[in-house]
Amino acid sequence: MEPRRPPEYILEVFADPTCVKDVVKGILHTIFFHRFFPSIRPRTWDLLDLTLPIVDDAELETLIDQRAAALIRQIDTTSNLSSASVRGQITVQFFEKRRRKAWFSTKAEEEVCWEMWTLDVTLATPRTESERLKVRKAMEMMLQMTAMKIISIVNRDKDHIPPITTSESNPFPYQIAINPKLDGWGTRIGIF
Repeated sequence: MEPRRPPEYILEVFADPTCVKDVVKGILHTIFFHRFFPSIRPRTWDLLDLTLPIVDDAELETLIDQRAAALIRQIDTTSNLSSASVRGQITVQFFEKRRRKAWFSTKAEEEVCWEMWTLDVTLATPRTESERLKVRKAMEMMLQMTAMKIISIVNRDKDHIPPITTSESNPFPYQIAINPKLDGWGTRIGIF
């Protein structure tokens, strides 16, 4: 029996260089607000005339900040190399710990992905003040639409969430990766 592929949700946003880090952090916090199962005290953050939820967890906040900064560094490097539109990608994966069924396995547990979010980020570089105003308005609309899309998805798609079978504070490990398709071993040795 072939394992089921976890649902993958794709979110597309664009931002100007001054706001891209905050937009990415706001979207990641919105995802985690709805899929981070330890007890948390919610906070809010005002960004581009919107109020977004933030997870009050120091470890998660640090990880989100580090990944957003890494994406910005990668985008800056790419933008110096080409004049075309600059893109980056962040994925968030949630895992459940399952017992291995094979008798020859050395590990008693394995992590199986049950949900994946992919955030495609496009950098918009306005040249004039009127372009800057248009980009800001478009960023606000896109951020609002993305936040509403996240809320719609998490309210609609609940059946695939595995049962909580542990008393650990965080029952579902997670991973945040930058440009995951570029991080494979094949790109390092030049196959792809």
